Amino acid sequence: MLSIGIVGLPNVGKSTLFNALTDAGALAANYPFATIEPNTGIVPVPDERLSVLEKMYTAQRVIPATVEFVDIAGLVAGASKGEGLGNQFLANIRECAAIVHVVRAFHSGDIIHVADRVDPKTDIDVINTELILADMQTLEKHLPKAQKEAKADPKLRNKVDLLEQFRAWLDSGKPISTGNWNIEKELWQELSKELQLLTMKPVIYAFNIDEETLANPSNQAALATMVAPADSVFICAKLEEELRGLDEAEAAELLSTYSVSESGLVKLIKAAYHTLGLQSYLTAGEKEVRAWTIRQGDSAPQAAGVIHTDFEKGFIAAQIVAFPDLVATGSELAARQAGKIHTVGRDYIMQPDDVVEFRFNVKK
Repeated sequence: MLSIGIVGLPNVGKSTLFNALTDAGALAANYPFATIEPNTGIVPVPDERLSVLEKMYTAQRVIPATVEFVDIAGLVAGASKGEGLGNQFLANIRECAAIVHVVRAFHSGDIIHVADRVDPKTDIDVINTELILADMQTLEKHLPKAQKEAKADPKLRNKVDLLEQFRAWLDSGKPISTGNWNIEKELWQELSKELQLLTMKPVIYAFNIDEETLANPSNQAALATMVAPADSVFICAKLEEELRGLDEAEAAELLSTYSVSESGLVKLIKAAYHTLGLQSYLTAGEKEVRAWTIRQGDSAPQAAGVIHTDFEKGFIAAQIVAFPDLVATGSELAARQAGKIHTVGRDYIMQPDDVVEFRFNVKK
């Protein structure tokens, strides 16, 4: 499951946003979100294709892809040294695939800023500094052991060189994710899992703005420039709260008054999929219509493995039809008669609109 940690300084609207998003997501998709812990909510990924397939197949149930949002304790300067709930905060981030950094960009006399000012750039720097300092501590503990191992095994020297480059980059005050590293994907994933460096994680900046800025593209562009090339979204937590409890038509009408077509939840999930290089494919039948999340570039066997590891091991072939073709023809039978259904093998790279039926053989 895709897990996203929501972080930020105190009083930036982080928890308000979390509560609004999880509740809104559950209502929009007609699925109750599950609370695992007081600060964790699982919400369905909005996907209009599912309701279309549900009607087409008269499916008994629909299961969307899901995202886990984790509302992580507010960060303060000095968290890397244990200030506030620093250690708990940092430990929670390590478990997430991506970070949504909520940045306050609204003024309110009723909500006091922790530093008694509204300065998005400074707030971003405070968070980044604490993550950088925490990663430097991790590397300082890990490097001596890695250097010793490299002396005994020269093959590990490249890895040590890379860690030393990471340390120098952090020492210059920059998160690792902002570097242009010439690293094989497998090594990056290995180091990310082994070290759990916080600044290796992809970051999406969610600017919490007022209603005026929500309708002002130029103000949003100025904020986005602060964090480029990272993805950024613009969300009015106050508006998201107003959307809670509204049906789909009422929510769309309210959003339209601000010239906005999508809720904060949809914006965040789209940004997360883009940042992490993810996409969804679909399976459909009378029993179930379901969306599955995979990485862009995954092969058909890898996609099958998301359903069950046995599907990947025993993969034979996959029957594929593009969702638009399936809808245009009106049924699976009609799509087959029109030559729109294709059988693909192990080398097939999955596409975002694929509706799939896997064929596999599991040897006992």
